[in-house]
Amino acid sequence: MLDLFRPTFEWIRNDWNSNRVRFAAELLAWAISIGCSITMAFTVPNPPLLALYPVWITGCAIYAWAAYTRKSFGMLANYILLTTIDTVGLIRML
Repeated sequence: MLDLFRPTFEWIRNDWNSNRVRFAAELLAWAISIGCSITMAFTVPNPPLLALYPVWITGCAIYAWAAYTRKSFGMLANYILLTTIDTVGLIRML
């Protein structure tokens, strides 16, 4: 069974070895994303958007930086757009 996941573990190890700062940043951004989603799910219909928006925007910005360091245009464009959209939403809410 472990052999089934060996390529995945090697891919993760290679990613860690290629850029440890980016790897840690992506893990942080992932935790932020999951944390915001769980908070939203447990607090609907009145989620604490004023608290969640800045955290979510930070996570998107981290992902954008990681995409830039990976030279991934599609992901970079996606996360820059999400960061921009959500920043406008936060400003409008304030």
